[in-house]
Amino acid sequence: MKKNIFLRGIKCAWKNRLLRSLFMLAILVLGVFALQKALILILKTEYPLTTPETWSMYPTIKRGDLLIVQGGLKGEDIYAHPVNGDIIIFRDPRGGPTPIVHRAIDKGYDETKREYFFKTKGDNNLREDSWIVWESDIYGKVIFIIPYLGYIKIYLGNELGLVLTIILLVMFLLLENWDLLRKRSREMKEE
Repeated sequence: MKKNIFLRGIKCAWKNRLLRSLFMLAILVLGVFALQKALILILKTEYPLTTPETWSMYPTIKRGDLLIVQGGLKGEDIYAHPVNGDIIIFRDPRGGPTPIVHRAIDKGYDETKREYFFKTKGDNNLREDSWIVWESDIYGKVIFIIPYLGYIKIYLGNELGLVLTIILLVMFLLLENWDLLRKRSREMKEE
């Protein structure tokens, strides 16, 4: 008996379009977060999806490309060569918040630290970078490039983009349920 009441309650709630829209929106948001966490676990890096915000790797990688990054690598797993070395994502040695995407052009091993280090260079830069990248500062290497999809991350990945996304979602909910809201408004006026 309790099971039937529960199922009727769910069916009744599902018929409510506003509640159904909110439920679908919650599933979408949770799905995005779950996908991000799954990619972090599967690809073994905190940056499984990265987007370069500069043109330093042009023409190989363009600003706005979405990069799929494989982490969990050791120094010996990274190939260094000036022309076709691995493209690595690493912590900015200058202390900036955004990871850097450059090519590993040379590699060495420090016996005292027992760690590999790399010289890097952006394909579009005239000179190699002035810093050394230590193995422990590498988030991973690029394994796949999806053109243009990274612009979503660039434009929606900041405070303004977040606010615009929330506004668009609220507008979507209102438009989806406009007739229902008008009907309720009329009923309230009649009472």
